[in-house]
Amino acid sequence: MLHAIYLFVLAGLAEIGGGYLIWLWLREGKPFYWGLGGGLALAFYGVIATFQAFPSFGRVYAAYGGVFIVLSVLWGWGVDRKTPDMYDWLGAGICIIGVAVMLFAPRTT
Repeated sequence: MLHAIYLFVLAGLAEIGGGYLIWLWLREGKPFYWGLGGGLALAFYGVIATFQAFPSFGRVYAAYGGVFIVLSVLWGWGVDRKTPDMYDWLGAGICIIGVAVMLFAPRTT
């Protein structure tokens, strides 16, 4: 399980960081290599998920969505200096509960 969490966090940082670099390039006039770096980070994000042990592509990517929401709230707080409010934390918590249900609920085959 620790391996899965590590991969979720690594993929989240690659996706959010890559998107952020492209944002800075296109919206805030940073040099093109910022966008290139962002594109490379996004490509790396696409590869990371293949290392998850969960067998279903759709389930893994749906779970990534919940994790990314939490990481995005934390990114906004740490990088953009936008303090999350109670509803940001509540929504993020609901997402993590959803991720846990999707990935770890007992299933029959």
